[in-house]
Amino acid sequence: MAMMVLLQSPKVRVLGITMVSGNAWEPEELAHTLRMLELIHRTDVPVVPGAIFPLIRTEAESMQQRNAFGSFPWYGAWGDSAQHTSMQPYHAATVVPPLPEGAPTLKPLNEDAAHFLIRQVRAHPHAVTIYAGGPLTNIALALAIDPEIAALTRGIVIMGGSLAPQTDDPEFATHPRHEFNFWFDPEAAHIVLRAPWPRIDLTTVDISIKTDFTKAMMAEIAAAKSPASDYIARYSTEFHYLWDELAAVAFLDPKIITKERLLYVDVDLARGPNYGDTLTWSEPYKPQSDLQPVHVQVDLDTQRFYRLFVDLMKASPLPPAKQ
Repeated sequence: MAMMVLLQSPKVRVLGITMVSGNAWEPEELAHTLRMLELIHRTDVPVVPGAIFPLIRTEAESMQQRNAFGSFPWYGAWGDSAQHTSMQPYHAATVVPPLPEGAPTLKPLNEDAAHFLIRQVRAHPHAVTIYAGGPLTNIALALAIDPEIAALTRGIVIMGGSLAPQTDDPEFATHPRHEFNFWFDPEAAHIVLRAPWPRIDLTTVDISIKTDFTKAMMAEIAAAKSPASDYIARYSTEFHYLWDELAAVAFLDPKIITKERLLYVDVDLARGPNYGDTLTWSEPYKPQSDLQPVHVQVDLDTQRFYRLFVDLMKASPLPPAKQ
């Protein structure tokens, strides 16, 4: 639905969607995304294969660490490979299970995500905003190839990180600096957060858990009978926080964010119980390094957010973008 927020909005032109492993393996996510574009009538938008594995963190190491440091409720693509508590069914990285929505006929671009990002930023200098709703592997790889692209964008919007969420949700209550996207590829997050973007907007766990996708919202969306609403009504089965959707909608309408903090953000890279945790400093206390100021979202106009989100999910498809 976060992708669909931007695909359904007339305020932006989506140049492409780059895929990365996170909640599921990249090949499976690629297939789901291609099929989604078919069903909501947006086959004009290219989909680009990306990184299957994090830069350094491995599945085996992470499963071993849980024996020493404890486990998390969510392991994304790594599912229940070590019989931990995650609800995600496990399969190997290259396996694409049968899709409930059917297999796509649309094909991805014959290009990798990192080079696609570089090409698009170079083709549209100072006009592109990168929206990152998953682990930051592809963007880190692009920066390694062409470090100048960060400064050539308008900025980057990231869903990631966690500071001190006020919740009894067990995923965060006892380990408040843990957040999946940063944790899955800490080194990538470290690289991306230190690049000289003109602006970084960060949607953390703290503000995400103030949102909720409700059955009432689903009912209103389903009643619209548009391609997008039909897709959501048929294939969205989870009612949970609107993490990535908030990051996308707040990009479209910054007035949704009613409070933010300017902080310096990094990721703990030390191998141990806090590997992948979010690190933050205010200006007087930050390390003397190339950390960048980050606009960390703190609070929101919930009803304004819900209204725009639901309206976008109900909308008819936009005409194909001019290439």
